[in-house]
Amino acid sequence: MEKQFKPDYIKIYTDLIELKYPEKKCKCQTILSKDSLSSLDVINLEKILFKTIEKEFDNFNQAHRSYNEKAILEILEYQDKNRLNNSQAARHFKLSRNTLARWKKIYKLF
Repeated sequence: MEKQFKPDYIKIYTDLIELKYPEKKCKCQTILSKDSLSSLDVINLEKILFKTIEKEFDNFNQAHRSYNEKAILEILEYQDKNRLNNSQAARHFKLSRNTLARWKKIYKLF
């Protein structure tokens, strides 16, 4: 059985912040202090660090995102906790309303 290696996002983002964005270190500290980062944590770090990315690049990046089950459940939980409808949650996470509806149907949570 092969061992799967995952990127050490904490190390990657810590180094990136120290080298290029030291002024944003305090904003990222709470996320980077975790033992491991979820997909949503990585997305939040991206938002903090690269807020000024052009819309064209943002659309490209969105088209190539993938979400694991844990991230999907976090998104659905966030939506429920904050009483957001599919449109509001989709805008917040930059997803399709149909994607959220499909996830709800698959996980039958809400």
